[in-house]
Amino acid sequence: MVLIYIDQAEQQIKKSSLEAISYGAALAKQLGVSAEGILLGTVTDDLAGLGKYGLQKIHQVADANLNHFDARVFTQVLTEAAKAANASVLVFAHNLNGKAIAPAVAVKLHAGIVTGANSLPDTSIGFTVTKTVFSGKAFAQINIDTPVKVISINQNCFGVHTQEGSCAVEALAIAIPAASIKVTATHKVDGEIPLTEANLVVSGGRGLKGPENWGIIEDLAKVLGAATACSRPVSDSDWRPHHEHVGQTGVQVAPNLYIAVGISGAIQHLAGVNRSKTIVVINKDPEAPFFKAADYGIVGDAFEVLPALTAAIQKSKA
Repeated sequence: MVLIYIDQAEQQIKKSSLEAISYGAALAKQLGVSAEGILLGTVTDDLAGLGKYGLQKIHQVADANLNHFDARVFTQVLTEAAKAANASVLVFAHNLNGKAIAPAVAVKLHAGIVTGANSLPDTSIGFTVTKTVFSGKAFAQINIDTPVKVISINQNCFGVHTQEGSCAVEALAIAIPAASIKVTATHKVDGEIPLTEANLVVSGGRGLKGPENWGIIEDLAKVLGAATACSRPVSDSDWRPHHEHVGQTGVQVAPNLYIAVGISGAIQHLAGVNRSKTIVVINKDPEAPFFKAADYGIVGDAFEVLPALTAAIQKSKA
């Protein structure tokens, strides 16, 4: 059986979980076994409706104490759930929570693991998983030969696939260890699309010259329905909050469209965005390294290009 971890935040299922479910369901079909989900905590979403992504059953540990993520507690509960379900493969999204718990669960289950997989395993001979290595510069093919296997999949590598159907939801009784952390307050930034869940991202660099010019980034993002981001020098200079910093040392994203404005394209930045489906670079320097990684490029002044682009998109929507 393939067991898929259904990640949630604020009692809502994350988009990355839907892709993990689609991936896990396809893998289960490939292996000729069932695809089942494991959910920790309570959600407001229709769980039976997740059957349209390929699940046959969802095991839910419906304890409100699990609505706040605690890596140590979640690792223990997921390990016990996997043993109870006799799972042969566990699938996680390769997001912040998945990165925290998938390796720990693998250790407890004595399972081989591949993190950041970008395609279904080749099961014709063995169980070989492909992933990117060296900041996306190469691919590695890794064979897992342990009885239990753990995979976390990169965002946007597989897509979300739907079909007709619903699934059963069953309560799972597992002893929950005492929490190692206590949430005393939650401060949420309203009105923003989370970078890790965004399909479209508009990002700015030092070419914007100062925080007072960020309006042209926000205007384009608003008309596109995109999240905003920035390069590390921008967040280090306090032009933008650090949670918007994308790159190797910041948030790593994989949207369908990434628009980079006034960003030279240092290797550390590229490492955090090179899994984007389409990259558009806008820079007045034709020798900017980012153009080598771009699918489309505009050589021009951002202060002229962005307002014109925003106006054109607005016109097309009118």
